[in-house]
Amino acid sequence: MEQSMVLEEISQLILCKMPTAEYSSLLNDFVESEFFLIDGDSLMITYVCEKSLQLGQSLHFVYLIECYLMDLIGKGGHFAVVFFKDAECAYFNSPELLSLRTALVLHLQHNTTIDVWTEFSGCLSQEWRTCLEESCPYFLIVADEGLSQLQTYFFNILIIHTWAMRVNVVLFSGQKSDILRLYAYFMPSLFNDVKFFRMNKMKILTLYKSLFKQLEDNRVSTLAPFFRDLKWDTMMEQALMTISLLKQIWTEGSDVRGVFCVTSCSLFLQINHAFLSKEKVTSKTTTNQKGSCLGLKEMKDFCKLHCLTVALLRNLPLSQRARSRFITAPWIKDIQTLFKMKKWCDYFILSNKSIFRFWDLNPTYLSDLTDDPLLKNIAFYYEKENAEGLYLDLGKTIMQDYEYLWNTVSKLVRTFDVGKPFPVRASKLRFLTKKLSPIKESSQEKMPNLGFIPMSSKVIDSFVGDILRDLPFLKSDDPIVTSLVKQKEFDELVHWHSHRPLSDDYDRTKANFDEKSRDPRAFRSLQKYHNFLRFYGNSLESVSSKLIVTQGVKAKKDFHESKSKKTHETKAELIARENKKRLLAKEEQKDEQKWNALSLSIEEEMKKNLHSGLKKLEDFLKSCKSNSVKIQGEMVGLMACLKTWKEHCQAKGNIRKDLNIAVQMMKRIHSLIDKYSELLQETDRKFIAKCLKYLSFDELASSLYPNQDTDAIKKKKNSKYSVGIGPARFQLQYMGCDLVRDERKDPDPRVQDFIPDTWQRELLDIVDNYESAVIVAPTSSGKTYASYYCMERVLKESNEGVVVYVAPTKALVNQVVATVQHRYTKSLPSGVALCGVFTREYRHDALNCQVLVTVPACFEILLLAPHRQQWVKRIRYVIFDEVHCLGGEIGAEIWEHLLVMIRCPFLALSATISNPEHLVNWLQSVKHYWKKVDGAMKSSSASKMKAGSHIQNDLQVKQSHKVRLVLYGERYNDLEKYICSVKNDDICFDHYHPCAALTTDHIEKYGFPSDLALSPRESLQLYDTMCLAWKQWPQAQNLCPENFIHFKNKVVIKKMDARKYEESLKAELTSWVKNGNIKQVKMVLNHLNPHSNFHSGNLENMLEKFPLLVEKLHEMNQLPALFFIFSLRIVEMCATSVYKSLKKKQEEKRPPKADKEAHVLVNKLQKVKKSLEKQKIMEGKKHQKTKYLDQSLIHEAEYDHLLKTLEKNQEIPQDCTYADYNVMDSESLQMVFDRVKFERKGDQLKALAVKGIGYHYSAMSAKEKQLVEILFRKGFIKVVTATGTLALGINMPCKSVVFVHNSVYLDALNYRQMSGRAGRRGQDLMGNVYFFDIPQPKVEKLIKSKVPELRGQFPFSTTLILRLLLLASKADDQEDGQAKVLSVLKHSLMSFKQPRIMEILKLYFLFSLQCLVKEGYVDRDGNPTGFAGLVSHLHYHEPSNLVFVSFLVNGLFHKLCQPTKQGSKRFSEDTMRNLVLVLANLFGRRYLPAKLQDTNTKFFQSKVFLEELPKDFKAALEDYNRKVTNDFTSFLLIVSKLADMKQECELPLSKTQFTGKECDDSPLVDHLMSCTQGRVAVSPFVCLSGNFDDSLLYPEIPSHIILRTVGITYDQAPLLWPQRFDSKGRRMSLNAYILDFYKHGSLVGLVQDNGINEGEAYQLLKDFSLTVKAISVSLRELCENEDDNVVLAFEQLSRTFSEKFNAV
Repeated sequence: MEQSMVLEEISQLILCKMPTAEYSSLLNDFVESEFFLIDGDSLMITYVCEKSLQLGQSLHFVYLIECYLMDLIGKGGHFAVVFFKDAECAYFNSPELLSLRTALVLHLQHNTTIDVWTEFSGCLSQEWRTCLEESCPYFLIVADEGLSQLQTYFFNILIIHTWAMRVNVVLFSGQKSDILRLYAYFMPSLFNDVKFFRMNKMKILTLYKSLFKQLEDNRVSTLAPFFRDLKWDTMMEQALMTISLLKQIWTEGSDVRGVFCVTSCSLFLQINHAFLSKEKVTSKTTTNQKGSCLGLKEMKDFCKLHCLTVALLRNLPLSQRARSRFITAPWIKDIQTLFKMKKWCDYFILSNKSIFRFWDLNPTYLSDLTDDPLLKNIAFYYEKENAEGLYLDLGKTIMQDYEYLWNTVSKLVRTFDVGKPFPVRASKLRFLTKKLSPIKESSQEKMPNLGFIPMSSKVIDSFVGDILRDLPFLKSDDPIVTSLVKQKEFDELVHWHSHRPLSDDYDRTKANFDEKSRDPRAFRSLQKYHNFLRFYGNSLESVSSKLIVTQGVKAKKDFHESKSKKTHETKAELIARENKKRLLAKEEQKDEQKWNALSLSIEEEMKKNLHSGLKKLEDFLKSCKSNSVKIQGEMVGLMACLKTWKEHCQAKGNIRKDLNIAVQMMKRIHSLIDKYSELLQETDRKFIAKCLKYLSFDELASSLYPNQDTDAIKKKKNSKYSVGIGPARFQLQYMGCDLVRDERKDPDPRVQDFIPDTWQRELLDIVDNYESAVIVAPTSSGKTYASYYCMERVLKESNEGVVVYVAPTKALVNQVVATVQHRYTKSLPSGVALCGVFTREYRHDALNCQVLVTVPACFEILLLAPHRQQWVKRIRYVIFDEVHCLGGEIGAEIWEHLLVMIRCPFLALSATISNPEHLVNWLQSVKHYWKKVDGAMKSSSASKMKAGSHIQNDLQVKQSHKVRLVLYGERYNDLEKYICSVKNDDICFDHYHPCAALTTDHIEKYGFPSDLALSPRESLQLYDTMCLAWKQWPQAQNLCPENFIHFKNKVVIKKMDARKYEESLKAELTSWVKNGNIKQVKMVLNHLNPHSNFHSGNLENMLEKFPLLVEKLHEMNQLPALFFIFSLRIVEMCATSVYKSLKKKQEEKRPPKADKEAHVLVNKLQKVKKSLEKQKIMEGKKHQKTKYLDQSLIHEAEYDHLLKTLEKNQEIPQDCTYADYNVMDSESLQMVFDRVKFERKGDQLKALAVKGIGYHYSAMSAKEKQLVEILFRKGFIKVVTATGTLALGINMPCKSVVFVHNSVYLDALNYRQMSGRAGRRGQDLMGNVYFFDIPQPKVEKLIKSKVPELRGQFPFSTTLILRLLLLASKADDQEDGQAKVLSVLKHSLMSFKQPRIMEILKLYFLFSLQCLVKEGYVDRDGNPTGFAGLVSHLHYHEPSNLVFVSFLVNGLFHKLCQPTKQGSKRFSEDTMRNLVLVLANLFGRRYLPAKLQDTNTKFFQSKVFLEELPKDFKAALEDYNRKVTNDFTSFLLIVSKLADMKQECELPLSKTQFTGKECDDSPLVDHLMSCTQGRVAVSPFVCLSGNFDDSLLYPEIPSHIILRTVGITYDQAPLLWPQRFDSKGRRMSLNAYILDFYKHGSLVGLVQDNGINEGEAYQLLKDFSLTVKAISVSLRELCENEDDNVVLAFEQLSRTFSEKFNAV
């Protein structure tokens, strides 16, 4: 009873977590993923239940397994498969699965490189626990349901134990894979799971043992009917004896199929002979007992059939076997029993470990041991067709192999004579039951007509014309073609103008302000908006605003031209030079006067406190422009440092010297020598040399000033003033972050604010030359400057040219807009704006501005809008920020479309691309296309040139079609990493050396990662460790810092010198590996590893320690910091936990009576305020004011005093807040706070901000995010918790970055993007990265992993093709529109240099055309018709958009939307709910795990499970799906000719080949393999289970049925299945969150019942609200009848839903 209660508790715990399971991408970016585990038995039963698989066909089964594992590996999966020994017991009732499992394990071990773990008894064993602790897997993929109840219990225990070990769980059920990602239900380990296991540990252990005992007992009871009194061990011994005997017969070894066949058959025959002998039964007698249901003759025939089957397996290639007939007649009951006995024998043979020992056994074909369908095919021939007189020869090869196998069986069976190999069937008993149609035929009549509807247009002919002649086309009289004549529309649609052009997303997007409005309130709002933007922009950068004056197009200047080449100066240039000289002299004089005024106070301050005095000196030197004054200042600082150092050393002696003073001295020396070496006097050099001598850097002193004689005090100095180490080591160890950077000193006339580096000048040249470029440089390196230079150049050119800035997120859009508004002002004609913005939520001055900032989807809308093409022609440059989003999860194909559609030059910026050369080559091919197009269009339009297009053409001529690659890898700041660990309830920080992440294998295979950089002190640490690991290291002297060639006798070691030292050490360590010094390298790496790892693994523990972590960073002066977390919920929780901690601290510090005093003061203030107000009234009434004036002054003074006392009472102590109130005035702070007054999270954000805390994630509103961004940049907020969206270009540099809470989204790309925020240029010379609650193996992976390669997505969809056709046919300039369309079609990244993929895409294009033509959206000339506009307007939602319009056209919405009474314009609540139900099934598709259907959980507000569509809608959807499926099947049949059939006959992972010459000498084989029709588009492996092409017509077709080398799956078909089923055939319900919200209007209800995070739920509802609004507006525009019921119903729904949503 107690055990069943525990089982129920475990089941309920798992079920209760399922609604909150996140359906997310497990593998990102094609780089080595997080290490994870796969439960082998879960993997096995998932594919055993696959409906296309015929059990007993082992090769098809292994193919399914390999496809899955190969998909994981191809997507970067790094995993191990674990098969627990105890789990084997679950199959004792199904011996066919037991032998299949054993074969699978052996196959994976022997034929693949997969890591397979079989050494663990069970999931509760200590060995397994230790393994999990050491390997730190991120998740375990497991099934939530077994083949039996007992197996389900085992899986449940495995899940609960996995959570207890702080490992997350991923379900096999509901997994979905596309080209780039694998999606699955992710269930994290939480504290409650750990707690539950701990509390019930002994009960669970007892339960596990009890379940295992039940299964063990089951084994005995299962074996008894088959093998009587034979024990398990006896069976294993007999198997061993059989194998040993075979080794003597086949001494040279053999193929595993032959060995398995003969040993299994002989064991089977011997055991059955023994039974029959005991019972003295003749071979002709049959018995009804289960153990021996047939006679010996039948058993021999049964084994002969097996041997003949294996002979065929060994000699026929897969291409021939795939044509095998499929017999549907079942085996008779007695034969089924015989099969079970045979499978037990198979198991005993395979599980005998000696089979692979001391013998040359070829394990290659372990995947192909059994083929029961083929066995049935052979059996059918012999007992039916052969018996009826059909005699077919085996053929020589097959006969010889069959005889060889059977003769071996004969030798192995020594107890009796098994007889000759022929005849194959000696017994008369029928093995198969009689059936009317025993052979499965392909339903060819169901298959669609193979052929395309003939179509033609300029775009179609240009793109697919080259393949049309090879394709089948339907004749003009074909019923499909004749049915295209326009069908009668539904009666209610007679007033609808489906062809009417719809307003686009731009028209419908809310404009923030109406520029033409004369309303003073609107004008004030606009002013406030612009003022805020300037304030926001000022927080982003300190650059002063620049007035832009239009200068027209100027000839390019060569900025690298040598001055000596200049022949003469003009008079104007001479005057300008003289003026500049006078100005410089004047500034120098001012600096001199300022220095004279400040020098004494600075010197005095340095005497009192050296560090604060030096800070004042540095502040002065930053503002100073005179070099002579700077030298004076630096010399004064150096003298003060020397004096302080001498005093310090005299006081301290040799004990614990403060080397910071010596560092400050060397910093002054670095500055003087590096910047002003030529201006130094002899006395200055002498003094610097003297300082170096004091530090005992004698060689440096001599190199600087050789004549100095200080021998008299040399010994004294060495003992007293020496730093104790050499100068090179000192600079690397203590001055690493202060080392001088190589910066150019020659200004560039194009840049006023700073002196650009060489690579930055290259960017400016690119813009000047109208070239395109891909720019890959680290975060904060200054690559964005080129964008603003580009904007400035276009702004100066004219008032017409446009620059488009494409940013991936709305937050980044807002930031760029503010920066542009702050940087530039320009006097523009009326109606023209400097900067505009366009996002899905709002727009402002988008088409009448010169700088448009937008997101990719909105820019695509403008580029594809036919009537926007004149505006598109004004675009001069496009800037793509964070272009690596091209490889992202959502919307990546849009980036592709933009890059190939623009005709102008572009700049593509990113910090993280690993294959930029490939990207540049692709983009260059696009530019070559546009060069050809431009040339053709120029020649054709030369005669038609209009005056109005003069500027455009002028600029087109100047444009270059070259694409340049600019790479820059050097960060300005070094990054150092630390692992946070908890020791004695305190947080400690262990420095993590980057080399500790490497292994000898990694160095040998890949070398050092290109971006694995060391700080100077880390290089020194590496050298010291190498010396320690190898005492006789030959290169130790050469690489000693003091002897290193780039350091020797250098007063100033530069950053680049340190980098060369780092590279030399890396090269040396690599050579150690290559030369075999592996032991020493391992010692080095092990010594560098901190071996400290805190990984709480549960949320509660992490939240408890989080405030302590923040406080420690605050104490170490490591704030401001960004804390990256990949869960919206935890982001808020962490910020709140810090707030509560500070609040509690403040309350503890607050005096006991403070609250009472505050209450008294508030009351007094109110009384005085009333008195003041009364006094003012009295003053107004009386003429004698003197008396009242005196009283008024007294009251005012009292009021001020009370107010100050109250403020002091309420004042937050300094150590109870992280906010810095000195950085912002109260007015600015209030302005920022006022903007979020009415926002959803406004009050919470203000409360947090007061304490110096904030959080940031995508679901927040723009104003909420801006509050956090501004206050953080200003330095007011010091602690921000954030998700990954903050890493996408948002300018929020900080001192430290902390990674909190491990996640699958914390990958190589995000790590580099986020860690790049650490180290503020100009403020921090070192950035710090901390890992908190992240397992150390994960840290190692992040540091050494490569950033992802950009790979193309599948670029097309049916709706995209419709949108392209709309552009081609309706564009203002059709030639230009068609050129853009062809560019998109021809230049996908996926098909770049891949002609086969391009051919597939062309065929997919034709398939999409067929769908569009048949649905009436396109005519046969490629012109959009019917509701094409509405379909394309809802392009975000394919295939739901196509289904929605089909419902509309079929009149279903008109039947549904009936008003409450005749003539009414209102609709009942039931009608509205039914409408929401339909729309939720279309536009709110979010699946729940299948297992959740079993739950008895009571929900509080929501229904959770979405009902099915109403019957008529469901029938219409099924009809739509049927038509699309037929078209897609036809497409697959045509595209199958492009498959690589050699590869198709090869297992994808093990690469086991089943190719070879077909057997042509066997009439029997020809007869058995006679299915030559109907197996064209399905995989040959899948054909083995009797699948035909007609399988493609069934709903929810798994992708592995289709030929895999075609690269197309049903994901690319615009199908919307009304139901979805998991691999076990269980229905997966849709989440009813939209309908539930419509009913109860509660966001909390969705979180509580529907299991959706609040921020995510808000975003989902917002998207749905926008979709309903878009439909409502579209329908109103299309229908001229104002009282149309559908239009009115959608308008009512839009209003109602918006009201409910806005009320949240």
